Amino acid sequence: MYSLLRTILFFFDPEKVHYFSMNMLRRATGIGWLRRLLASRFRPVGVQPVQVLGLQFPHRIGLAAGFDKNAAYLAELQMLGFGHVEIGTVTPRAQDGNEKPRLFRLPEDKALINRMGFNNEGADAVAARLQAWRRQHPATTDGRTMIIGGNIGKNKTTPNEQAYLDYDICFRKLAPYVDYFVVNVSSPNTPGLRELQEKESLRQILTHLQGLRTETGHHLPILLKIAPDLTNEQLDDIASLATEIQLDGLVATNTTVARQPLSDAGKIRAGEAGTGGLSGAPVREKSTAVQRYLHQRLQGRIPIIASGGVFTAADVAEKLDAGASLVQVWTGFVYQGPAIVKRIAAAKR
Repeated sequence: MYSLLRTILFFFDPEKVHYFSMNMLRRATGIGWLRRLLASRFRPVGVQPVQVLGLQFPHRIGLAAGFDKNAAYLAELQMLGFGHVEIGTVTPRAQDGNEKPRLFRLPEDKALINRMGFNNEGADAVAARLQAWRRQHPATTDGRTMIIGGNIGKNKTTPNEQAYLDYDICFRKLAPYVDYFVVNVSSPNTPGLRELQEKESLRQILTHLQGLRTETGHHLPILLKIAPDLTNEQLDDIASLATEIQLDGLVATNTTVARQPLSDAGKIRAGEAGTGGLSGAPVREKSTAVQRYLHQRLQGRIPIIASGGVFTAADVAEKLDAGASLVQVWTGFVYQGPAIVKRIAAAKR
């Protein structure tokens, strides 16, 4: 059924289809009997809560950042069975992102290219929406509440030397309403952002946020999301720093600027799309290799959330075998449809 619907939707602009589909789902969830029917249709079975980051997750499968940038579809995503959702990337001030078109499909390769550029409504608007969500869905410790991660970044116009202040603002505004934070310095779509993955830049940002936990009383886990394009030397620096400052976790990985491997048709489409981050099936092996390297380098002491090319239960098993504690989907959701969590969450460990 979804394959037919996907064929129709793929005739239209990807970004418009994204909002159209989620808004239609929102309307459906507003009808009580239909919401219950859909929830029963998509609720994963055969899963158990898992303890990670000091939090009780309903299961291991979540949704990566970038899908629900403004925390606008939490009820809908919970209905689809996600154990956690990472909202954002959120910046202190609202920004429009890069010029459109900025999201492209490579269906032959089960991939996407995006150069969104942290388009979001800003920390105040997102915090207000999260506050409303929390009033209806207070956090619990029984493993039945969907976990909310806050993926935060800097505004495009903020100089790198002042980037830590943008992360400071986002932390203060979102901390009362999220369960953990992810520092995004690895998107390829904000000029100069990936320069912040260098060790000393990371130290400034991460230790500042760790200090805010004591200052604000919000003792939330802080994770770092990294690119799949780092050298082993850069990964060693990240592992060393993570151990030194006792970082709570890592997310591996973001999208890649590489364009291999792609089919001939995919290469043509990628050329037409231009710059941006590649996600989906082509990045799976690369992301898993980075994740495995870090897990071995850290000897499993720091939890890793795996993201990149997850479509099937076999992909989940690969990530978990490489040392991941949790697994996130994004592009796989687009290609596999709303039943993806139910199909893959029951992968037994």
